[in-house]
Amino acid sequence: MTAPNESSRSDEVQIVACPDGPLLVRGEVPIVTTDGQPVPRRRKTVALCRCGASTIKPYCDGTHKLINFKTEPVLPDGV
Repeated sequence: MTAPNESSRSDEVQIVACPDGPLLVRGEVPIVTTDGQPVPRRRKTVALCRCGASTIKPYCDGTHKLINFKTEPVLPDGV
């Protein structure tokens, strides 16, 4: 069993930048359009498009693989 103060708490919000892929958003965080309108969300974890080519923006549809989207490596703080 996981202790309540560990990072795997179910109410924790986490955003993960997948290498050459989407942003994974975990937890209860609202997603809104540029004018502040809420975007429908059916899951606690969603993948947001970073390549700009998804047909279901703001969500990822896997197009980044087809277009060979590449991201710069993310370095830890202080490196």
